[in-house]
Amino acid sequence: MSASDTWPAWVQDAVFYQIFPDRFARSSRVHKPSNLEEWDAPPTLHGYKGGDLLGVAEKLDYLHDLGVTALYLNPIFASGSNHRYHTQDFHQVDPMLGGNAALDELVAACHRRGMRVVLDGVFNHASRGFLRFHDILENGPSSAYLDWFHVRHFPLNAYGGGQLGYDAWWGLAALPKFNTSTPAVREFIYQVAEKWLAAGADGWRLDVPNEIDDDDFWRAFRARCRAVNPEAYLVGEIWDEAGRWLKGDIFDGVMNYQLTRAIFGLVGRDLAHDELARSGLNGIQRLPAAAFAETATRLLAAYPAAAVRSQLNLLGSHDTPRLATSLRGDAGAVRLALLLQFSWPGAPCIYYGDELGLRGGHDPGCRAGMPWDDGARWDAELLGYVRALTSARRELAALRRGATAVSAPAADLVVVERRLEGEPPVWAVVNVGDGAAAVPSGALPVGRYRDALTGAVVEQGEGAWVVPGRGGLLLTPTR
Repeated sequence: MSASDTWPAWVQDAVFYQIFPDRFARSSRVHKPSNLEEWDAPPTLHGYKGGDLLGVAEKLDYLHDLGVTALYLNPIFASGSNHRYHTQDFHQVDPMLGGNAALDELVAACHRRGMRVVLDGVFNHASRGFLRFHDILENGPSSAYLDWFHVRHFPLNAYGGGQLGYDAWWGLAALPKFNTSTPAVREFIYQVAEKWLAAGADGWRLDVPNEIDDDDFWRAFRARCRAVNPEAYLVGEIWDEAGRWLKGDIFDGVMNYQLTRAIFGLVGRDLAHDELARSGLNGIQRLPAAAFAETATRLLAAYPAAAVRSQLNLLGSHDTPRLATSLRGDAGAVRLALLLQFSWPGAPCIYYGDELGLRGGHDPGCRAGMPWDDGARWDAELLGYVRALTSARRELAALRRGATAVSAPAADLVVVERRLEGEPPVWAVVNVGDGAAAVPSGALPVGRYRDALTGAVVEQGEGAWVVPGRGGLLLTPTR
């Protein structure tokens, strides 16, 4: 089997942390323009706060202490937008982020700590400021790059004045879609992917890859990436069923929003449907424990086992309301959601600030500045809980690499069992009901257990052991 047909083994051991670079941390070593928003002011759609990659590097102690082993960075290349999905130059890190040298420093610092760095690849579209599109704006039908985009007619009306003369992502004039059937475009994208892997990146998160509806394009992309780095992680932004993408010839995993939906359906009593409706998480239905177990079991069987172990499991992102907001500030639901996330095969991904309990609705509310100097906004108990989860995942190999079984042994009870030969098994026990729930001995064998999150020792007797209402435990056998 060639390198392009395998999954990177490191992913199943990883704890990811997603960073929106403009909003995470600002370094005094990076020169900034003057018209920036106040860091702690509410975020806006178009304003910049001036976070940068050296700021990320200067916060690696915090991330290391949190238990993070891999970073996923939202786009970092030169762009005329704070989110940088409007790429102007794929070969240059945005100067406001510190330029190419800042990425080199960040990657080197991460690698010294054993941390990986995955970049956001936006290859479905460019921006009006991208050189080849600008050439068409300047030269019209005489442009040498006419076939790089889907040009329908002139004038292009790229800045208004009439119907767009080209295809754009979701009809947004600022985002002209690449014509990936043009060989020169394909080669350009492949070379960009190769360049940044060769520079030290450990993989790509691919933005809206379903909109490049061409499996041959993506198979070649995978082969080119793996030729540079045989362990490069390729993860696609696919919101729905992803079997097409996870056969081993395109992506290693996807952003596992299907799991997000199931977890919210189980633990969420009062979801923020108004905010969720503005994202791809619209229409989440309540799931009783038995329905969750059925849905979760189906997700485990939907893809090859190696792909399940390579999923990026998330509870929030730059494209959704924040975790605490989605669950309307229900602290118990937040903890139960995190427990399920960290007990699941694949790599858990924390969206920056969610470990502090930050609130924020859909874009731009979910993209606020990280409140480094405002301890009043930090939920210290939640932060401690997340640290306990990352510590347990690091300590317990079965939690990272074990086989998974999900059951609902009682009305409000879900048990996730992880088993790995030669290692202690682990049971995540979640009670979503108000009252205490008894765990039948068939779901949790009789014996003594340690809660990996608190260190408490508990016993499962011949009858049943009781889990408090809205409680969760992560149990492993002990003497």
